[in-house]
Amino acid sequence: MKEISLINHSKGAIGLRFFGLGPNLKPTNGLNKLQRLLDRNAFWAKSRTIIDLKKCLSNSDVIVSLWVGEEIVGFGRALTDGIYRGVIWDIVIDQNHQGKGFGTLIIQNLLSSKKIQNTKKLYLMTTNKKMFYSQFNFKEVRTQNLLVREI
Repeated sequence: MKEISLINHSKGAIGLRFFGLGPNLKPTNGLNKLQRLLDRNAFWAKSRTIIDLKKCLSNSDVIVSLWVGEEIVGFGRALTDGIYRGVIWDIVIDQNHQGKGFGTLIIQNLLSSKKIQNTKKLYLMTTNKKMFYSQFNFKEVRTQNLLVREI
């Protein structure tokens, strides 16, 4: 059985961004593998370029990846001011690894990170996993409107 590794990346995920590092700080072409994970498992993240992923990671406060052997099977990230507001983004588990508790591991690690754990209000958007996130005390908000500006 292949080893399962959870990586709590440093802010900006420098090792993943510049060197493609995966488990045990070994070069594994990690950024390309992340791109494939997103492309294959998240309709809203299809066709993200390596350049854009590098920028996305460099501006993220908390980044978690989950690996089975040298394959990335899970990912999540968050942005926050560290006190008042934060947003959790891009929670993705490879379709072949769903139902194994990997999504729970990613969310728990994001929520327990020093930068996030004391943030008063965390936002999260989901298309079809509302019940999954409810176990972490995320609740549907009907008193606010989601507004989006796209470029």
